Amino acid sequence: MRNIYYNHMRIAAFRIPTVATSLSLLATFAGAQQAPLRTASLESHEGLTITANPWTDAAKYKETFPKKSPYASGILALEVSFRNDSDESVRVNLSRIRLTVHLDAENTQELPSLSAEELVQAVLKPGGKDPTAKRNKIPLPVPIPKGGGGKNAEELQRQAQEASVPTGVVAPHSTVKGLLYFDLQKQFDLVDTAHLYVPELVLMRGNRALTYFDIDLGH
Repeated sequence: MRNIYYNHMRIAAFRIPTVATSLSLLATFAGAQQAPLRTASLESHEGLTITANPWTDAAKYKETFPKKSPYASGILALEVSFRNDSDESVRVNLSRIRLTVHLDAENTQELPSLSAEELVQAVLKPGGKDPTAKRNKIPLPVPIPKGGGGKNAEELQRQAQEASVPTGVVAPHSTVKGLLYFDLQKQFDLVDTAHLYVPELVLMRGNRALTYFDIDLGH
């Protein structure tokens, strides 16, 4: 079995300061194959572009979650897009994606994304964080017994699953998009300094690793 070694050495990546500029450059870069991307933050290199748009407005959740919004329970939905303009398929390890948040000047934490089941657990868990309390590490969701929550839990899990990123494999000249979920315990102001860290990306032909992505969501 062949070992895969991931490259943690950064190479030059271009960042696009404005939406208007990004649309112009991406249209030139992709040609007529795909429509320009519209997003708040993006990074692009080696033929792959990853965009990230945090849903920080409660109204954004209404269509996807008409009855029970994760946002009301302190969970951030992050709309991401993986656009592959190369001639080879790319595999993204979705389980390794992290949201890096800065709790204070000396306290940084990496949050894993929630599965649809973990999202339900976080929404239905009792209690919650006191928003006036001093910031500390953001706790992971407290597990609830499987089957708890009844039909409402099942419906919420289905909605979260259907809206999430469907696959980590991005075919040549195609785009995969969906939502990632992070439990911020209602500390949504942390998004202003947060980064989306995508560490494991591999060209499937030859198992060649791509450079990691570190997208500034406060951009």
